[in-house]
Amino acid sequence: MSKVIIIDYGSQVTQLIARRVRELGVYSEIHPCQVKADKIKALQPDAIILSGGPASVGEEDAPKLDMGLLEIGVPVLGICYGMQLLAHNLGGELSQSETREYGPAELEFCGKSTLWNGLGKSSRVWMSHGDKVSKAPQGFDVCGKTSTLGIAAMCDEKRKIYALQFHPEVHHSLDGTAMIKNFLFEVAHLKADWNMHNFAERVIEECREKVGGGHVICALSGGVDSTVVAVLLNKAIGHKLHCIFVNNGVLRENEGEEVVNYLREHFDLNLKYVDASKLFLDKLAGVDDPEKKRKIIGHTFIDVFEQEANAIKAGGVSVKFLAQGTLYPDVIESVSHKGPSAVIKSHHNVGGLPEKMDMDLIEPLRELFKDEVRAVGAELGIPESVLWRHPFPGPGLAIRIIGKITEERLNILRKADTIVQEELRASGWYRKVWQGFAVLLPLKTVGVMGDGRTYESVIALRIVDSVDAMTADWSRIPEDVLAKMSTRIINEVRGVNRVVLDISPKPPSTIEWE
Repeated sequence: MSKVIIIDYGSQVTQLIARRVRELGVYSEIHPCQVKADKIKALQPDAIILSGGPASVGEEDAPKLDMGLLEIGVPVLGICYGMQLLAHNLGGELSQSETREYGPAELEFCGKSTLWNGLGKSSRVWMSHGDKVSKAPQGFDVCGKTSTLGIAAMCDEKRKIYALQFHPEVHHSLDGTAMIKNFLFEVAHLKADWNMHNFAERVIEECREKVGGGHVICALSGGVDSTVVAVLLNKAIGHKLHCIFVNNGVLRENEGEEVVNYLREHFDLNLKYVDASKLFLDKLAGVDDPEKKRKIIGHTFIDVFEQEANAIKAGGVSVKFLAQGTLYPDVIESVSHKGPSAVIKSHHNVGGLPEKMDMDLIEPLRELFKDEVRAVGAELGIPESVLWRHPFPGPGLAIRIIGKITEERLNILRKADTIVQEELRASGWYRKVWQGFAVLLPLKTVGVMGDGRTYESVIALRIVDSVDAMTADWSRIPEDVLAKMSTRIINEVRGVNRVVLDISPKPPSTIEWE
Protein backbone atom coordinates (compact mmCIF):
# COMPACT_ATOMS: atom_id res chain seq x y z
CA MET A 1 0.00 0.00 0.00
CA SER A 2 1.29 3.46 -0.91
CA LYS A 3 2.20 5.61 2.08
CA VAL A 4 2.85 9.32 2.54
CA ILE A 5 4.41 10.61 5.75
CA ILE A 6 3.58 14.20 6.76
CA ILE A 7 6.00 15.92 9.13
CA ASP A 8 4.07 18.36 11.30
CA TYR A 9 5.77 21.67 12.12
CA GLY A 10 2.76 23.04 13.95
CA SER A 11 0.37 24.40 11.33
CA GLN A 12 -3.28 24.37 12.39
CA VAL A 13 -4.10 22.96 8.93
CA THR A 14 -1.53 20.17 8.83
CA GLN A 15 -4.34 17.64 9.09
CA LEU A 16 -5.84 19.06 5.91
CA ILE A 17 -2.74 17.86 4.04
CA ALA A 18 -3.48 14.34 5.28
CA ARG A 19 -7.08 14.84 4.28
CA ARG A 20 -6.25 15.87 0.70
CA VAL A 21 -3.84 12.95 0.30
CA ARG A 22 -6.42 10.45 1.53
CA GLU A 23 -9.15 11.97 -0.63
CA LEU A 24 -6.90 11.13 -3.55
CA GLY A 25 -6.77 7.50 -2.43
CA VAL A 26 -3.34 7.39 -0.79
CA TYR A 27 -2.74 6.39 2.82
CA SER A 28 -1.06 9.07 4.95
CA GLU A 29 0.22 9.49 8.47
CA ILE A 30 1.17 12.62 10.43
CA HIS A 31 4.27 12.51 12.63
CA PRO A 32 5.73 15.24 14.89
CA CYS A 33 8.67 17.24 13.65
CA GLN A 34 10.75 15.89 16.56
CA VAL A 35 10.70 12.38 15.08
CA LYS A 36 14.06 11.09 13.86
CA ALA A 37 14.67 10.35 10.20
CA ASP A 38 15.61 6.73 10.88
CA LYS A 39 12.17 6.11 12.39
CA ILE A 40 10.50 7.64 9.34
CA LYS A 41 12.72 5.53 7.08
CA ALA A 42 11.64 2.40 8.97
CA LEU A 43 8.03 3.21 8.05
CA GLN A 44 9.02 2.81 4.38
CA PRO A 45 7.29 5.95 3.06
CA ASP A 46 6.81 6.52 -0.65
CA ALA A 47 6.81 10.32 -0.26
CA ILE A 48 7.30 12.93 2.48
CA ILE A 49 5.50 16.24 2.96
CA LEU A 50 6.85 18.96 5.29
CA SER A 51 3.99 21.04 6.72
CA GLY A 52 3.68 24.71 7.50
CA GLY A 53 4.06 26.12 11.00
CA PRO A 54 3.82 29.29 13.09
CA ALA A 55 7.54 29.65 13.89
CA SER A 56 10.26 31.62 12.13
CA VAL A 57 13.17 29.47 10.90
CA GLY A 58 15.77 31.79 12.42
CA GLU A 59 14.33 31.67 15.94
CA GLU A 60 16.33 29.82 18.59
CA ASP A 61 13.56 27.36 19.50
CA ALA A 62 12.16 26.99 16.00
CA PRO A 63 11.59 23.40 14.81
CA LYS A 64 14.49 22.01 12.81
CA LEU A 65 14.69 19.85 9.70
CA ASP A 66 16.31 16.45 10.14
CA MET A 67 18.40 16.32 6.98
CA GLY A 68 18.17 12.54 7.07
CA LEU A 69 14.66 12.90 5.70
CA LEU A 70 16.13 14.06 2.41
CA GLU A 71 18.41 11.02 2.29
CA ILE A 72 15.60 8.45 2.44
CA GLY A 73 15.36 8.70 -1.33
CA VAL A 74 11.70 9.55 -1.79
CA PRO A 75 10.09 12.71 -3.23
CA VAL A 76 9.70 15.60 -0.77
CA LEU A 77 7.21 18.47 -0.81
CA GLY A 78 7.72 21.44 1.53
CA ILE A 79 4.78 23.73 2.28
CA CYS A 80 5.20 27.24 3.73
CA TYR A 81 7.47 26.70 6.77
CA GLY A 82 8.51 23.45 5.10
CA MET A 83 9.71 25.43 2.08
CA GLN A 84 11.65 27.83 4.29
CA LEU A 85 13.32 24.92 6.10
CA LEU A 86 14.38 23.41 2.79
CA ALA A 87 15.80 26.72 1.58
CA HIS A 88 17.62 27.38 4.86
CA ASN A 89 19.17 23.92 5.10
CA LEU A 90 20.11 23.51 1.44
CA GLY A 91 22.00 26.78 1.03
CA GLY A 92 19.30 29.26 0.09
CA GLU A 93 18.58 32.54 1.81
CA LEU A 94 15.59 33.75 3.84
CA SER A 95 14.41 37.22 4.75
CA GLN A 96 11.52 38.73 6.65
CA SER A 97 8.65 40.12 4.64
CA GLU A 98 7.91 43.79 5.28
CA THR A 99 4.35 42.77 6.18
CA ARG A 100 2.86 39.37 6.97
CA GLU A 101 1.10 38.07 3.88
CA TYR A 102 -2.20 36.41 4.69
CA GLY A 103 -4.91 35.79 2.12
CA PRO A 104 -5.40 35.17 -1.59
CA ALA A 105 -2.70 35.79 -4.18
CA GLU A 106 -2.33 35.18 -7.91
CA LEU A 107 0.43 32.65 -8.54
CA GLU A 108 2.18 32.94 -11.90
CA PHE A 109 3.83 29.78 -13.21
CA CYS A 110 7.18 31.21 -14.28
CA GLY A 111 9.03 27.95 -14.73
CA LYS A 112 8.45 24.31 -15.57
CA SER A 113 7.40 21.98 -12.78
CA THR A 114 5.72 18.59 -12.70
CA LEU A 115 3.39 20.04 -10.06
CA TRP A 116 1.89 22.34 -12.72
CA ASN A 117 0.99 19.52 -15.14
CA GLY A 118 -2.45 20.09 -16.62
CA LEU A 119 -2.77 23.60 -15.16
CA GLY A 120 -2.91 26.94 -16.95
CA LYS A 121 -0.50 29.88 -16.72
CA SER A 122 -1.56 31.03 -13.25
CA SER A 123 -3.70 30.07 -10.27
CA ARG A 124 -5.30 31.66 -7.22
CA VAL A 125 -3.59 30.43 -4.04
CA TRP A 126 -3.75 31.12 -0.29
CA MET A 127 -0.76 32.69 1.47
CA SER A 128 0.00 32.74 5.20
CA HIS A 129 3.60 33.64 6.03
CA GLY A 130 5.87 36.25 7.57
CA ASP A 131 9.23 35.06 6.20
CA LYS A 132 10.13 34.40 2.59
CA VAL A 133 12.81 32.73 0.49
CA SER A 134 14.92 35.48 -1.07
CA LYS A 135 17.41 33.14 -2.81
CA ALA A 136 16.74 29.57 -3.94
CA PRO A 137 19.30 26.87 -3.08
CA GLN A 138 21.65 25.56 -5.73
CA GLY A 139 19.92 23.04 -7.99
CA PHE A 140 16.48 24.60 -7.53
CA ASP A 141 14.56 26.42 -10.22
CA VAL A 142 12.10 29.17 -9.34
CA CYS A 143 8.82 27.99 -10.84
CA GLY A 144 6.25 30.28 -9.26
CA LYS A 145 5.96 33.93 -8.24
CA THR A 146 3.35 36.48 -7.21
CA SER A 147 3.20 40.26 -7.43
CA THR A 148 4.73 40.52 -3.95
CA LEU A 149 6.85 37.36 -3.81
CA GLY A 150 9.68 36.61 -6.20
CA ILE A 151 9.99 33.01 -5.08
CA ALA A 152 6.57 31.56 -4.33
CA ALA A 153 7.50 28.05 -5.55
CA MET A 154 10.76 26.28 -6.33
CA CYS A 155 11.70 22.79 -7.43
CA ASP A 156 14.64 20.46 -7.95
CA GLU A 157 13.24 18.04 -10.51
CA LYS A 158 16.39 15.89 -10.43
CA ARG A 159 16.18 15.22 -6.69
CA LYS A 160 12.39 15.41 -6.73
CA ILE A 161 12.24 18.09 -4.04
CA TYR A 162 9.45 20.66 -4.36
CA ALA A 163 8.56 23.66 -2.22
CA LEU A 164 5.53 25.96 -2.12
CA GLN A 165 5.22 29.15 -0.07
CA PHE A 166 1.43 28.93 -0.19
CA HIS A 167 -0.98 26.31 1.21
CA PRO A 168 -2.28 23.97 -1.53
CA GLU A 169 -4.20 21.95 1.06
CA VAL A 170 -6.79 24.65 1.86
CA HIS A 171 -9.81 25.02 -0.40
CA HIS A 172 -8.94 28.70 -1.05
CA SER A 173 -6.07 27.48 -3.28
CA LEU A 174 -8.14 26.70 -6.37
CA ASP A 175 -5.72 24.23 -8.01
CA GLY A 176 -4.17 23.04 -4.76
CA THR A 177 -5.63 19.55 -4.92
CA ALA A 178 -4.43 19.18 -8.51
CA MET A 179 -0.91 20.15 -7.40
CA ILE A 180 -0.95 17.58 -4.60
CA LYS A 181 -2.32 15.02 -7.05
CA ASN A 182 0.56 15.72 -9.42
CA PHE A 183 3.03 15.28 -6.56
CA LEU A 184 1.52 11.93 -5.60
CA PHE A 185 1.01 10.40 -9.03
CA GLU A 186 3.23 12.26 -11.51
CA VAL A 187 6.26 12.75 -9.23
CA ALA A 188 6.07 9.87 -6.72
CA HIS A 189 4.13 7.48 -9.01
CA LEU A 190 1.97 6.21 -6.13
CA LYS A 191 -1.10 4.02 -6.41
CA ALA A 192 -4.55 5.10 -5.22
CA ASP A 193 -5.00 1.97 -3.13
CA TRP A 194 -6.49 3.27 0.13
CA ASN A 195 -10.16 3.83 0.93
CA MET A 196 -12.58 3.64 3.85
CA HIS A 197 -13.29 -0.03 3.21
CA ASN A 198 -9.57 -0.80 3.56
CA PHE A 199 -9.38 1.46 6.61
CA ALA A 200 -12.22 -0.38 8.35
CA GLU A 201 -10.67 -3.77 7.64
CA ARG A 202 -7.27 -2.62 8.91
CA VAL A 203 -8.67 -1.07 12.11
CA ILE A 204 -10.79 -4.13 12.90
CA GLU A 205 -7.73 -6.35 12.58
CA GLU A 206 -5.52 -3.97 14.61
CA CYS A 207 -8.10 -3.71 17.40
CA ARG A 208 -8.56 -7.49 17.51
CA GLU A 209 -4.80 -7.94 17.82
CA LYS A 210 -4.36 -5.16 20.41
CA VAL A 211 -7.20 -6.30 22.67
CA GLY A 212 -6.28 -9.98 22.56
CA GLY A 213 -8.11 -11.76 25.36
CA GLY A 214 -8.99 -8.56 27.19
CA HIS A 215 -12.27 -6.66 27.31
CA VAL A 216 -13.07 -3.07 26.27
CA ILE A 217 -15.39 -0.41 27.64
CA CYS A 218 -16.73 1.91 24.96
CA ALA A 219 -17.79 5.44 25.86
CA LEU A 220 -20.95 5.47 23.78
CA SER A 221 -22.79 8.76 23.36
CA GLY A 222 -24.99 7.69 20.46
CA GLY A 223 -23.39 10.20 18.12
CA VAL A 224 -21.75 9.29 14.83
CA ASP A 225 -18.22 8.97 16.17
CA SER A 226 -18.80 6.72 19.17
CA THR A 227 -21.36 4.62 17.27
CA VAL A 228 -18.86 3.90 14.48
CA VAL A 229 -16.23 3.03 17.10
CA ALA A 230 -18.68 0.66 18.80
CA VAL A 231 -19.63 -1.12 15.58
CA LEU A 232 -15.97 -1.42 14.52
CA LEU A 233 -15.00 -2.92 17.86
CA ASN A 234 -18.08 -5.13 17.93
CA LYS A 235 -16.97 -6.61 14.61
CA ALA A 236 -13.45 -7.05 16.01
CA ILE A 237 -14.15 -8.55 19.43
CA GLY A 238 -17.91 -9.12 19.74
CA HIS A 239 -19.35 -9.07 23.26
CA LYS A 240 -15.94 -8.55 24.82
CA LEU A 241 -16.94 -4.95 24.08
CA HIS A 242 -18.96 -3.38 26.91
CA CYS A 243 -20.75 -0.26 25.62
CA ILE A 244 -21.79 2.22 28.28
CA PHE A 245 -24.14 5.10 27.68
CA VAL A 246 -23.87 7.73 30.41
CA ASN A 247 -26.62 10.25 31.04
CA ASN A 248 -24.53 13.20 32.20
CA GLY A 249 -27.48 15.46 32.89
CA VAL A 250 -26.62 17.86 30.06
CA LEU A 251 -28.13 15.92 27.18
CA ARG A 252 -30.79 17.18 24.78
CA GLU A 253 -34.46 16.49 25.39
CA ASN A 254 -35.27 12.75 25.58
CA GLU A 255 -31.81 11.98 24.19
CA GLY A 256 -30.94 9.18 26.61
CA GLU A 257 -33.99 7.11 25.82
CA GLU A 258 -33.76 7.72 22.07
CA VAL A 259 -30.08 6.77 21.88
CA VAL A 260 -30.44 3.56 23.86
CA ASN A 261 -33.54 2.51 21.90
CA TYR A 262 -32.06 2.94 18.44
CA LEU A 263 -28.73 1.35 19.36
CA ARG A 264 -30.45 -1.72 20.75
CA GLU A 265 -32.76 -1.84 17.74
CA HIS A 266 -30.09 -1.64 15.04
CA PHE A 267 -27.04 -3.34 16.58
CA ASP A 268 -26.24 -6.41 18.64
CA LEU A 269 -24.28 -4.34 21.15
CA ASN A 270 -23.49 -5.24 24.74
CA LEU A 271 -24.97 -1.97 26.07
CA LYS A 272 -25.51 -0.64 29.58
CA TYR A 273 -27.34 2.60 30.48
CA VAL A 274 -25.90 4.57 33.42
CA ASP A 275 -27.81 7.54 34.85
CA ALA A 276 -25.13 9.74 36.40
CA SER A 277 -26.94 13.02 35.82
CA LYS A 278 -27.05 14.02 39.50
CA LEU A 279 -23.33 13.34 39.92
CA PHE A 280 -22.41 15.55 36.94
CA LEU A 281 -24.79 18.38 37.79
CA ASP A 282 -23.65 18.46 41.42
CA LYS A 283 -20.04 18.87 40.28
CA LEU A 284 -20.98 21.53 37.72
CA ALA A 285 -23.04 23.58 40.19
CA GLY A 286 -21.84 27.18 40.33
CA VAL A 287 -19.18 26.71 37.62
CA ASP A 288 -19.21 29.24 34.79
CA ASP A 289 -15.68 28.93 33.35
CA PRO A 290 -15.89 26.89 30.09
CA GLU A 291 -12.54 25.14 30.53
CA LYS A 292 -13.47 24.11 34.06
CA LYS A 293 -16.76 22.73 32.73
CA ARG A 294 -14.92 20.66 30.14
CA LYS A 295 -12.38 19.38 32.68
CA ILE A 296 -15.04 18.49 35.23
CA ILE A 297 -17.05 16.57 32.65
CA GLY A 298 -13.94 14.83 31.29
CA HIS A 299 -12.75 13.70 34.71
CA THR A 300 -16.23 12.65 35.80
CA PHE A 301 -16.70 10.59 32.63
CA ILE A 302 -13.49 8.72 33.37
CA ASP A 303 -14.51 8.20 37.01
CA VAL A 304 -17.83 6.69 35.90
CA PHE A 305 -16.15 4.43 33.35
CA GLU A 306 -13.61 3.22 35.88
CA GLN A 307 -16.39 2.44 38.32
CA GLU A 308 -18.22 0.45 35.65
CA ALA A 309 -15.01 -1.32 34.71
CA ASN A 310 -14.46 -2.29 38.33
CA ALA A 311 -18.00 -3.66 38.48
CA ILE A 312 -17.34 -5.77 35.39
CA LYS A 313 -13.96 -6.88 36.77
CA ALA A 314 -15.69 -7.95 39.96
CA GLY A 315 -17.54 -10.46 37.80
CA GLY A 316 -14.25 -12.02 36.75
CA VAL A 317 -13.84 -10.16 33.43
CA SER A 318 -10.50 -8.51 32.56
CA VAL A 319 -11.23 -4.98 31.33
CA LYS A 320 -8.03 -3.43 30.00
CA PHE A 321 -9.18 -0.77 27.52
CA LEU A 322 -11.37 2.32 27.20
CA ALA A 323 -12.57 3.11 23.66
CA GLN A 324 -13.47 6.65 22.58
CA GLY A 325 -14.66 8.35 19.41
CA THR A 326 -11.84 10.90 19.32
CA LEU A 327 -11.35 12.55 15.90
CA TYR A 328 -8.54 14.59 14.35
CA PRO A 329 -10.16 18.00 15.03
CA ASP A 330 -10.50 17.05 18.71
CA VAL A 331 -6.83 16.17 18.94
CA ILE A 332 -5.48 19.10 16.95
CA GLU A 333 -7.53 21.68 18.87
CA SER A 334 -6.76 20.17 22.26
CA VAL A 335 -3.10 19.33 22.51
CA SER A 336 0.06 19.72 20.51
CA HIS A 337 0.56 15.97 20.30
CA LYS A 338 1.85 15.89 16.75
CA GLY A 339 3.83 19.11 16.49
CA PRO A 340 4.27 22.56 18.05
CA SER A 341 0.76 23.80 17.30
CA ALA A 342 -1.15 26.22 19.51
CA VAL A 343 -3.76 24.87 21.94
CA ILE A 344 -7.22 26.29 21.20
CA LYS A 345 -9.42 24.44 23.68
CA SER A 346 -9.57 21.12 25.44
CA HIS A 347 -12.01 18.34 24.58
CA HIS A 348 -13.52 16.08 27.20
CA ASN A 349 -12.05 12.98 25.59
CA VAL A 350 -8.58 14.45 24.98
CA GLY A 351 -7.62 17.29 27.28
CA GLY A 352 -9.74 16.18 30.21
CA LEU A 353 -8.08 12.84 30.94
CA PRO A 354 -6.41 12.39 34.32
CA GLU A 355 -2.73 11.45 34.37
CA LYS A 356 -3.44 7.96 35.66
CA MET A 357 -6.07 5.52 34.43
CA ASP A 358 -6.52 1.83 35.05
CA MET A 359 -7.27 1.32 31.35
CA ASP A 360 -5.40 1.97 28.12
CA LEU A 361 -7.10 4.03 25.43
CA ILE A 362 -8.33 2.75 22.09
CA GLU A 363 -9.17 5.58 19.69
CA PRO A 364 -9.53 4.01 16.23
CA LEU A 365 -10.88 7.20 14.58
CA ARG A 366 -8.35 9.75 15.88
CA GLU A 367 -6.79 10.09 12.40
CA LEU A 368 -10.13 10.76 10.64
CA PHE A 369 -12.38 13.72 9.91
CA LYS A 370 -16.14 13.66 10.40
CA ASP A 371 -17.04 12.99 6.76
CA GLU A 372 -14.52 10.14 6.66
CA VAL A 373 -16.12 8.67 9.78
CA ARG A 374 -19.48 8.76 8.02
CA ALA A 375 -17.92 6.95 5.06
CA VAL A 376 -16.61 4.25 7.40
CA GLY A 377 -20.05 4.03 8.99
CA ALA A 378 -21.65 3.51 5.60
CA GLU A 379 -19.18 0.68 4.93
CA LEU A 380 -20.29 -0.89 8.20
CA GLY A 381 -23.98 -0.64 7.33
CA ILE A 382 -24.90 1.97 9.95
CA PRO A 383 -28.22 3.63 8.96
CA GLU A 384 -28.26 7.18 7.58
CA SER A 385 -30.43 8.38 10.46
CA VAL A 386 -27.44 7.76 12.72
CA LEU A 387 -24.67 8.76 10.32
CA TRP A 388 -26.16 12.17 9.55
CA ARG A 389 -27.00 13.12 13.10
CA HIS A 390 -25.54 16.56 13.77
CA PRO A 391 -22.36 16.62 15.89
CA PHE A 392 -23.02 17.02 19.60
CA PRO A 393 -20.11 17.90 21.91
CA GLY A 394 -19.05 15.59 24.72
CA PRO A 395 -19.70 18.30 27.34
CA GLY A 396 -23.20 18.59 25.85
CA LEU A 397 -25.42 21.50 26.79
CA ALA A 398 -22.92 22.52 29.48
CA ILE A 399 -20.99 24.47 26.85
CA ARG A 400 -24.12 25.77 25.13
CA ILE A 401 -25.27 27.38 28.35
CA ILE A 402 -22.99 30.37 28.74
CA GLY A 403 -22.44 30.80 32.45
CA LYS A 404 -23.72 28.72 35.35
CA ILE A 405 -25.76 25.57 34.78
CA THR A 406 -29.10 25.16 36.55
CA GLU A 407 -32.10 22.90 35.98
CA GLU A 408 -34.13 25.94 34.94
CA ARG A 409 -31.56 27.04 32.35
CA LEU A 410 -31.20 23.46 31.09
CA ASN A 411 -34.95 23.18 30.56
CA ILE A 412 -35.01 26.49 28.65
CA LEU A 413 -32.20 25.42 26.34
CA ARG A 414 -33.56 21.92 25.78
CA LYS A 415 -36.93 23.25 24.64
CA ALA A 416 -35.34 25.89 22.40
CA ASP A 417 -32.92 23.40 20.85
CA THR A 418 -35.72 20.91 20.17
CA ILE A 419 -37.52 23.60 18.16
CA VAL A 420 -34.35 24.31 16.14
CA GLN A 421 -33.96 20.60 15.30
CA GLU A 422 -37.65 20.22 14.40
CA GLU A 423 -37.66 23.23 12.07
CA LEU A 424 -34.42 22.22 10.36
CA ARG A 425 -35.93 18.81 9.60
CA ALA A 426 -39.34 20.16 8.59
CA SER A 427 -37.78 22.63 6.16
CA GLY A 428 -35.40 20.09 4.61
CA TRP A 429 -32.33 21.94 5.88
CA TYR A 430 -31.14 19.39 8.45
CA ARG A 431 -29.06 17.45 5.90
CA LYS A 432 -27.94 20.60 4.11
CA VAL A 433 -26.12 22.13 7.07
CA TRP A 434 -23.23 20.76 9.11
CA GLN A 435 -24.66 21.64 12.50
CA GLY A 436 -27.51 23.66 13.97
CA PHE A 437 -28.30 24.34 17.60
CA ALA A 438 -29.39 26.87 20.22
CA VAL A 439 -27.20 28.66 22.77
CA LEU A 440 -28.49 30.19 26.00
CA LEU A 441 -26.78 33.51 26.72
CA PRO A 442 -25.95 34.82 30.21
CA LEU A 443 -28.02 37.99 29.91
CA LYS A 444 -31.60 39.15 29.93
CA THR A 445 -33.25 41.83 27.84
CA VAL A 446 -36.42 43.88 27.98
CA GLY A 447 -39.35 42.76 25.90
CA VAL A 448 -43.09 43.22 25.55
CA MET A 449 -45.45 40.27 25.59
CA GLY A 450 -49.16 41.04 25.56
CA ASP A 451 -49.56 44.30 27.42
CA GLY A 452 -46.76 43.65 29.88
CA ARG A 453 -43.04 44.28 30.13
CA THR A 454 -40.76 41.22 30.26
CA TYR A 455 -37.14 40.84 31.29
CA GLU A 456 -36.06 37.43 30.08
CA SER A 457 -33.32 35.33 28.51
CA VAL A 458 -31.78 35.46 25.03
CA ILE A 459 -31.30 32.46 22.73
CA ALA A 460 -28.66 32.54 19.99
CA LEU A 461 -29.01 30.35 16.89
CA ARG A 462 -25.77 28.77 15.65
CA ILE A 463 -26.20 27.08 12.24
CA VAL A 464 -23.09 26.43 10.16
CA ASP A 465 -21.80 24.86 6.96
CA SER A 466 -18.59 22.85 7.11
CA VAL A 467 -16.85 19.77 5.74
CA ASP A 468 -14.59 18.73 8.60
CA ALA A 469 -15.21 21.25 11.43
CA MET A 470 -11.78 22.80 10.97
CA THR A 471 -13.32 25.72 9.10
CA ALA A 472 -16.97 26.76 8.95
CA ASP A 473 -19.27 29.53 7.75
CA TRP A 474 -22.73 30.48 8.92
CA SER A 475 -25.49 28.86 6.91
CA ARG A 476 -27.70 31.07 4.74
CA ILE A 477 -30.93 29.64 6.07
CA PRO A 478 -34.07 31.14 4.42
CA GLU A 479 -35.58 33.98 6.39
CA ASP A 480 -38.93 32.25 6.76
CA VAL A 481 -37.27 29.23 8.42
CA LEU A 482 -35.37 31.48 10.84
CA ALA A 483 -38.52 33.48 11.51
CA LYS A 484 -40.45 30.32 12.38
CA MET A 485 -37.71 29.18 14.75
CA SER A 486 -37.69 32.56 16.47
CA THR A 487 -41.46 32.80 16.74
CA ARG A 488 -41.82 29.29 18.14
CA ILE A 489 -39.00 29.72 20.67
CA ILE A 490 -40.38 33.00 22.00
CA ASN A 491 -43.96 31.71 22.09
CA GLU A 492 -43.32 28.19 23.37
CA VAL A 493 -40.28 28.49 25.65
CA ARG A 494 -41.13 30.18 28.91
CA GLY A 495 -38.35 32.53 29.99
CA VAL A 496 -37.17 33.65 26.52
CA ASN A 497 -38.15 36.91 24.84
CA ARG A 498 -35.39 37.38 22.24
CA VAL A 499 -33.65 35.26 19.57
CA VAL A 500 -30.45 36.33 17.79
CA LEU A 501 -28.45 34.78 14.93
CA ASP A 502 -24.70 34.08 15.09
CA ILE A 503 -23.12 34.95 11.71
CA SER A 504 -19.46 34.42 12.68
CA PRO A 505 -17.19 32.18 10.54
CA LYS A 506 -14.57 29.76 11.88
CA PRO A 507 -11.90 31.05 12.11
CA PRO A 508 -11.80 33.41 13.93
CA SER A 509 -14.76 32.07 15.93
CA THR A 510 -15.26 28.43 16.90
CA ILE A 511 -18.45 26.54 16.09
CA GLU A 512 -19.33 26.01 19.73
CA TRP A 513 -19.49 29.12 21.93
CA GLU A 514 -17.40 27.61 24.72
